[in-house]
Amino acid sequence: MSDLPGIVITGVSGRMGRMLVGLALASDKLRLAGCLERAGHPWVGQDIGVCLGGQPAGVLVSDDPVEVFAKAQAVIDFTAPAATVEFAALAAQARAVHVIGTTGLEAADLEKIAAAARHATIIRAGNMSLGVNLLVQLTKKVAQALDADWDIEVIEAHHRHKVDAPSGTALMLGEAAAEGRGVALGDVSDRGRDGITGARERGHIGFSAIRGGDIVGEHDVLFATEGERIVLRHLATDRAVFARGALKAALWGQGKKPGEYNMLDVLGL
Repeated sequence: MSDLPGIVITGVSGRMGRMLVGLALASDKLRLAGCLERAGHPWVGQDIGVCLGGQPAGVLVSDDPVEVFAKAQAVIDFTAPAATVEFAALAAQARAVHVIGTTGLEAADLEKIAAAARHATIIRAGNMSLGVNLLVQLTKKVAQALDADWDIEVIEAHHRHKVDAPSGTALMLGEAAAEGRGVALGDVSDRGRDGITGARERGHIGFSAIRGGDIVGEHDVLFATEGERIVLRHLATDRAVFARGALKAALWGQGKKPGEYNMLDVLGL
């Protein structure tokens, strides 16, 4: 087991953290080298297996990223933007592959992550499922084939606890559509329509976000023109698809040159 790549999982008490820990402990391709939580969390200092209601796993939850990253070949991070930026710099210092599934990152955050990627391998994606990444490619191809007489709308739905909108996946899809059109998404993005907004701008890409219940993730890309519509759809029913993708990315990144990669690279799409 000691020859297997060691993985550190951040935010282990969260939905994705718990899922990742379970899959890592069951894996025969990697080993769980560390678990990280924020300072003051009641799990700090406790065995992660016991925290999750099972048998001791031999890995204690830590609040010291420097210490745990030093033991790892990869860090998997589904936390919050401020934490992810800090982890990017620390993972780069440890020369560990940093797999980032955090969403809601701003331009300034992305600049800091890009700086860290000059020294280490970073794999960042708004969504780590195979199906979604195929949908991204399909969205780009359809947008390339259709002119601006076809309106594009990205509609996404998630559980009530999600704090950012549009989702990272929705933004991936919007970027793909804009790339297919040969435009910058920031120049044609429409969000949060309310009140008397006027007619829809030709060539713009719209976003709508739904929040409720325990929806894991649903994404539609709608292409609509006079008399016809095309709808590309992906439905996620199990959060494990994202966790499995992240673990696959952590293994794929071993031995790769420093730089920023995405799941299309990992999946060879």
